[in-house]
Amino acid sequence: MTRRRDAAWVGLLAALALITAAFVVPPLLGWEVYARAPRARGGGVPPLHGFWDVKLFGPGTLPAVALALLSWRYAVGLAERLPWRWLLVTSYAAGVAWLLSLAFVDGLSGMTRTMDHGYDYLATARGVSDVGAVLESFVERIPYGHPDNWTVHVAGHPPGALLFFVGLVRLGLGGSLAAGMIVTLIGATTTLAVLQTMRTLGAETMARRAAPFLVLTPAAIFAAVSADGMFAAVAAWGLAALAVAATRERRAVAVAWSLVAGLLLGACVMMSYGLALLAFLALAVLALARSWLPLPVAAAAAMAVVLGFAAFGFAWWEAYPVLHDRYWDGTAAKRPAAYWMWGNLAALLLCAGPALGAGLGRLVALRGRADRVVIWLVLGAGAAIAVADLSRMSKAEVERIWLPFVPWLLLSTALLPDRWRRPALALQVVTALLLQHLQFTSW
Repeated sequence: MTRRRDAAWVGLLAALALITAAFVVPPLLGWEVYARAPRARGGGVPPLHGFWDVKLFGPGTLPAVALALLSWRYAVGLAERLPWRWLLVTSYAAGVAWLLSLAFVDGLSGMTRTMDHGYDYLATARGVSDVGAVLESFVERIPYGHPDNWTVHVAGHPPGALLFFVGLVRLGLGGSLAAGMIVTLIGATTTLAVLQTMRTLGAETMARRAAPFLVLTPAAIFAAVSADGMFAAVAAWGLAALAVAATRERRAVAVAWSLVAGLLLGACVMMSYGLALLAFLALAVLALARSWLPLPVAAAAAMAVVLGFAAFGFAWWEAYPVLHDRYWDGTAAKRPAAYWMWGNLAALLLCAGPALGAGLGRLVALRGRADRVVIWLVLGAGAAIAVADLSRMSKAEVERIWLPFVPWLLLSTALLPDRWRRPALALQVVTALLLQHLQFTSW
């Protein structure tokens, strides 16, 4: 019993120690780990892809602090008492407010700078006039050696990410502010999808306990106007649809939801190579529902998306090896694995918030006594993170890249004892406010 009571403290202290080491070790040992590209503005402050940029006050500071205080006072109680529909509505409204207030600490540029950056998708999307030609030439333009190679983010992802922004441009929403708002509004639905998945799998109580931590996470700093925040939402809704498919008795309904799940998860694979690792979470969902019937339909639908792109000229299996070569031709080759194998995990803890350490410590201590839905989903996300880290294809920038897995890991906070919940939530919002006011995070 004592061990279980102390587990949250052990996890929290371990998380804080890892974060501290990640900040201190490189300057202490004179170790250049290239958190940012060589000669990038402001150098870098590993483990995050940013630099020190102290802001005592910005347009979003007061709203962010007010929301933090109100949430610290009321969020835990409201999450337990609100009717489910109103919990979802409130979570979405609070999530959007949290994302936008943190972004606006940097003023309008907090909403537009990522979209305006030449490395990102929007600038390239504005110049696309022939989608077919883009798909046919996509793979050959990935290498650095190509005279018209794609910019970093476009080259580093399948074309689905670029085509999303091409669609925005063609709808007249290609301005940086408009595109940033749309990405933010979509990204804020991630929490709703995770909560609904939990409820579908019979874990509404755990969903309610986790809800404040899903909404008020430091990950909001990196999700606002980041395409990866949008990826996280598509992934979460794909898994939510899979949960519905696996728990419906009527075969026609189950097949329909399996198709939806497969199409969404297939779209994820065409937006980010790393989202193939969603397979771990998909398997966890099916195992929890004790039904494998949706698997063939969902897999076929996902494969149809992949093969559809191949029919128009982009074959995922041909592109990935080419990207692998470009990745190792760039800054990644200079980033020492001896640091980033664990520095990545520190960046993850900063993104998710230190309370993740407490939640994971509690999960380890409870083992079989923890809610099985929480255990399986956290393990699924953890397996994806482990593979991504060990592959060495994720070195730095994971506070953005791993966003689709963060909410599922944060479900572990539902296991925190009642006396921990408000202090842990306070720690989360303070972490977010400090990061946003002390660093320029590049996202």
